[in-house]
Amino acid sequence: MSGGLLVAGTTSDAGKSVVTAGICRWLVRRGVKVAPFKAQNMSLNSFVTREGAEIGRAQAMQAQACRVEPTALMNPVLLKPGSEQSSQVVLMGRPVGELSARGYHGGRQQQLLGTVLDCLAELRGTYDAVICEGAGSPAEINLRRTDIVNMGIARNARPRLPVLVVGDIDRGGVFASFFGTVALLSREDQALVAGFLVNKFRGDVSLLEPGLDMLHGLTGRRTYGVLPFRHGLGIDEEDGMAVSLRGTVRESNVAPPVGEDVLRVAVCAIPLMSNFTDVDALAAEPGVVVRFVDRPEELADADLVVVPGTRGTVRALQWLRERGLADALVRRAAEGRPVLGVCGGFQILGEHIEDDVESRAGQVDGLGVLPVRVRFAREKTLTRPVGEALGEHVEGYEIHHGVADVTGGETFLDGCRVGAVWGTHWHGSLESDGFRRAFLREVAAAAGRRFVPAPDTSFAELREEQLDRLGDLIEEHADTDALWRLIESGAPQGLPFIPPGAPA
Repeated sequence: MSGGLLVAGTTSDAGKSVVTAGICRWLVRRGVKVAPFKAQNMSLNSFVTREGAEIGRAQAMQAQACRVEPTALMNPVLLKPGSEQSSQVVLMGRPVGELSARGYHGGRQQQLLGTVLDCLAELRGTYDAVICEGAGSPAEINLRRTDIVNMGIARNARPRLPVLVVGDIDRGGVFASFFGTVALLSREDQALVAGFLVNKFRGDVSLLEPGLDMLHGLTGRRTYGVLPFRHGLGIDEEDGMAVSLRGTVRESNVAPPVGEDVLRVAVCAIPLMSNFTDVDALAAEPGVVVRFVDRPEELADADLVVVPGTRGTVRALQWLRERGLADALVRRAAEGRPVLGVCGGFQILGEHIEDDVESRAGQVDGLGVLPVRVRFAREKTLTRPVGEALGEHVEGYEIHHGVADVTGGETFLDGCRVGAVWGTHWHGSLESDGFRRAFLREVAAAAGRRFVPAPDTSFAELREEQLDRLGDLIEEHADTDALWRLIESGAPQGLPFIPPGAPA
């Protein structure tokens, strides 16, 4: 078979990524060979595949839900914002240039349609089913002409894709959003919309059912399920500042520590923050409290401060200085209090940055707490390194233009350590359980905390548990028989057209 489905949404952040992952995990558990696909993704959270291609982390997570290795085919176009007006375009895992929004939607996007259709066709020729994720809303009528990720891909795929529209009822207005989404589409696009899926519902479903019946009467389209609200399911989100595993930054919801103390981690919420999922593994540890901060006084009680990756290293450095966080970080380093810089954060902690690529600012002084000099190269480094640090095996991935010249300190992965300040380009290193525990013991000792890492926390197992929870949501709260028929049989037939301005 060559089954398929497009999971669209009434809005951004309606839950498309997690619903797609849940459908993938449900299918693979019933023996279906399935793959995820997102034609075009806009995100600063990315991942490096084994062949050295950069794709969105959401698609890498969905591939894990499918129990397959992620590839560039699953996310052929990735847009990485560098400002309010422009993004780096990553095509088939490699950067091909920087474009303004007008330039991208004005012509380049439509040129990529053939590429994304070829990728989808290759996946559909390899797997029993491909579950596609849309972007934003399919009713963004100002962008419909050049759309390659929502109805554009659904209509041009062969065979065409049925569309399931997800709505976040927790925001309110879900019935109007469902109706309005369909009503704004053209007759040809509406013909592919099979129905709806309600996400994040709280309360008694029987109270919702009259509205679902009325929605069916107004649109001629059924609702395939009502998914209840569940905390902590936003794993590997595209954007935002959410700690995914165990789903919270609030101390009251953190698992109790093994030792006497908790460990408090403050993550600097720098502009264009990328791969903030690096701290998920810290948040997964019992007794570790992770929070995002943007004021220097919020560093005072932190046992560890993390300066994360960023798509704008020089801009982030300027932001740290403007807010007084730069001075607070320098004081911490001088006092021997722990700081970890990852990728762009590592570069910020160095002596100086020479950037004629990203910001084109030339040479800029860094914070000077690590003996590192950084020069931005036009070619992006995309690797999956493996090594050893603190006596433990470590795996990670690198995504950066900056080339670091380390002139001193102790070796730490590809970077260095001076006292209680560590820096590395390696994303994902803290997902290596033994290394994470060794690192937290070092942090606790430097911070004077009687904190003991749990001996049995497995980040990989926690992630699997999360993916199974997503699969359970679909299996228990969606009409899976009807959903399977939709995936297997393809685009719906004979559904009514809803003219704009139809009765409300």
